[in-house]
Amino acid sequence: MSSNPHGKHLIAGEWVGTDRSFRSDPAHGPSHEFSCGSPDLVDRACRAAEDAFWTYGYSPREDRARFLDAIAEEIEARADAITEIATQESGLPEARLQGERGRTTGQLRLFADHIRKGDYLDRRVDPALPDRQPLPRPDIRLMQRPIGPVAVFGASNFPLAFSVAGGDSAAALAAGCPVVVKGHPAHPGTSEIVAQAVDAARQRLGLHPGVFSMVHDGGLEVGQALVQHPLIRAVGFTGSLVGGRALFDLCAQRPDPIPFFGELGSVNPMFLLPQAVAARGAEIARGWAGSLTMGAGQFCTNPGIAVVLQEQADTILAPMRDALAQIGAQVMLTQGIAAAYRRGRERIAAAQGVREALTSMCDQRNATPNLFVVSGQDWLGNHDLGEEVFGPLGLLVTARDADEMLRIARSLNGQLTATLHMDAGDATLAQQLLPVLERKAGRVLANGFPTGVEVCDAMVHGGPYPASTNFGATSVGTMAIRRFLRPVSYQNLPEAILPRDLA
Repeated sequence: MSSNPHGKHLIAGEWVGTDRSFRSDPAHGPSHEFSCGSPDLVDRACRAAEDAFWTYGYSPREDRARFLDAIAEEIEARADAITEIATQESGLPEARLQGERGRTTGQLRLFADHIRKGDYLDRRVDPALPDRQPLPRPDIRLMQRPIGPVAVFGASNFPLAFSVAGGDSAAALAAGCPVVVKGHPAHPGTSEIVAQAVDAARQRLGLHPGVFSMVHDGGLEVGQALVQHPLIRAVGFTGSLVGGRALFDLCAQRPDPIPFFGELGSVNPMFLLPQAVAARGAEIARGWAGSLTMGAGQFCTNPGIAVVLQEQADTILAPMRDALAQIGAQVMLTQGIAAAYRRGRERIAAAQGVREALTSMCDQRNATPNLFVVSGQDWLGNHDLGEEVFGPLGLLVTARDADEMLRIARSLNGQLTATLHMDAGDATLAQQLLPVLERKAGRVLANGFPTGVEVCDAMVHGGPYPASTNFGATSVGTMAIRRFLRPVSYQNLPEAILPRDLA
């Protein structure tokens, strides 16, 4: 299949162009022209999604599972075309994109298997007690039901797994919710080919064309029109804190506020406990360097902060510096992300008490590693040091003692992850830190690195704000489906009209 895009929007089964256009800005290879999105296209897509909901939202679980499986098959049928244009647009290597494609199709199939089992419905039945005194109890049954059309914003850093047919779309479709995707301008050609795969799967199964639409970028007005459309019932978003917070506020300001499930920012702190550092500090440092620079540091779980006792700082610094010095320039996803990384580096370097341990120059769309050191006291006095720098920048925070390490933990904002590097002799300090870290993060790790998020039943990829806007939700794993459901109780309904999964 060809990787040359036609540059149109998918609106309820039709490929539609507009008068305005923009050109892609690939890391390498040819640039292509794409039609700009518009509020009118958003309106058409949302109306079609609402129309589709009356059939798709009440369809058998097996039908929706087959749809998810078919999407995975159609993506695999376009594997070469997707890899070719995605490497051009993002600058990511082929091996990374092939792995991400496998993760994308794997989570589609995982969600299909999950809804086939039916456990996600959380069915509860309290049978009638007609003879109960002083009053009888009616028959009451509960089940989770889909909420309606869902808006999904494609992410810049995962053009497949968090984009058009990524986790948010897969979860919404599994729940029974039609989806309207706003494609990310960093990879419009990739988005178009994946949208073709979704629509091909829809056609194979004869589903309503409004079950899935994709609108290309068209500026702020397109995103605003999508989250404010009265037929949209929830939003899935992965992106910057500034952009996500603006959309979150728009959702809250609607006449009928809707949930905004945004993943916004995290520094993913690691606490390097003394026994572990003494036993294997160099190994931990090298592992941190690899995780920090993976994919040019453009992972939402990138471990940007490590906390160590001051007396052990050199045990980490020397091998960390050596490991980072071997890593050359890496291409970033967009020119804008590269520029933001340079601004973040300048912000950290200029902060009170921050020392440079390894600095390097990068220009244009490239990123090179940077490492800084700051005392726990200066960290605690400067809240800005805890803000994410998206890219391969590490900050080592040196604590005077275990008490200051605990104060640093308590000072953290909400995080996607928090990590303990520990040996058996660190158990007492780890036990003190754990209650703090589990209040701060959605996932707590021991003796590992947070990059790489397993797609499974037990995964939580979310956390207190600003890691995400809903601390009780996850955007990865089967529990992600629950975001797009709501509980409904049925009292004394005859079996003939009960939903099929409750009868």
